Amino acid sequence: MEKHLATGLDEALKQIVKQVFPLDTETIDLSDSVDRVAAGIMFAKIDSPSVHASLKDGYAVVSRDVAEATPNNPVRLRLTGCATAGDERDPRVTSGTTVQVLTGAKIPAGADAVVSSEFAMPETEHVRFVNHAEAGRNILPRGADVTAGTSLVAPGSRLSPGMVGLLAAAGHSRVKVFHSPTVGIVATGDEIVAPGLPLPEGKLYASNITALGAWCRRFKMDVRMAVIRDDPEEILHTLTTMSGYADAIITSGGAWTSDRDLVARILSKMGWEQVFHRIRIGPGKAVGFGMLSGKPVFILPGGPPSNLMAFLQIALPGLMRLAGSRRPGLPETMVRLDSELTGSHSDWTQFIFGTIETKQDLPVFHSLRNESRLRSMAEAEAIVCIPEGRSILAAGSVVPAQIIS
Repeated sequence: MEKHLATGLDEALKQIVKQVFPLDTETIDLSDSVDRVAAGIMFAKIDSPSVHASLKDGYAVVSRDVAEATPNNPVRLRLTGCATAGDERDPRVTSGTTVQVLTGAKIPAGADAVVSSEFAMPETEHVRFVNHAEAGRNILPRGADVTAGTSLVAPGSRLSPGMVGLLAAAGHSRVKVFHSPTVGIVATGDEIVAPGLPLPEGKLYASNITALGAWCRRFKMDVRMAVIRDDPEEILHTLTTMSGYADAIITSGGAWTSDRDLVARILSKMGWEQVFHRIRIGPGKAVGFGMLSGKPVFILPGGPPSNLMAFLQIALPGLMRLAGSRRPGLPETMVRLDSELTGSHSDWTQFIFGTIETKQDLPVFHSLRNESRLRSMAEAEAIVCIPEGRSILAAGSVVPAQIIS
């Protein structure tokens, strides 16, 4: 590995955090907030449920009245009413009486338990009970799901569908979130063609930026893409135009140092502040990062594995940081390696695509070694890294894996 590649992965990520800050905020309808990033702490406005509620269809009772109830020794109580969910009536239960309650109904005053319908035998004006119900049985206490004043969401949290539902139960209808970035993605190369156009012999479709755009959209980012030739004027014009409307720019291809790798040189002429260019990771070592007019720019190599890995390890955390995430990067889980993983260099971080097999104790990671680079990337479900300073991970080792599918 080239000794001049002084920047390691951890240092590169720290530099991104120092340079990239979340965008402004906006307040949107809660129903539109799934997968957006919360911009402030959110507390429950109300208790949910707002009353002690029945968990089952049954009968509200005083628990001591039915303490001795059995099939051979049923207890008979007088039926005095019925309560349904949302019912504005306010029946009471006293010793010797019972009120029928449906699921979700408010527990009548005086009752401290609900006997499920399967243990009750209704008569015309009475109910016979063949099972006991201790105090609290089948009752959901007020505030059991959400207690007013409880902190529910921290700033920088991605709002899942479940969290959106919880916020609704807690009395929220709108939520403050960070703006989702608009990401400009530029593919450079005389050999690439935009998908959908005729494909001349000897050329290939721009699959890299199609995949990168899909990843950005997964995280609710707006994407604008361009496929351009290795022409300095065209690259300059495209980057200048994109820098006017995009919150971040990603370039794909032209990231190395040959005569045809023009991107970094043109960005330098435009006045970008380079933070790093080439780091100790594989694949993806040619990745670069800098700021152009206060906006982050990520330079990605053109080879498909290097392109995707550089995006996932460097550009995506930066974009997630821009979108307000407090934990930018891919989610991780612990896995067990089914076979030994070896790398060619111990002085850089190396990444391996693989699949996950569900097991009883821990998921098992199987590395992918397809001859087709694109198929390996498409089939990959996770990534394991051989960290800097090591060249082997033994079979059976338990290690963290980034989840990508």
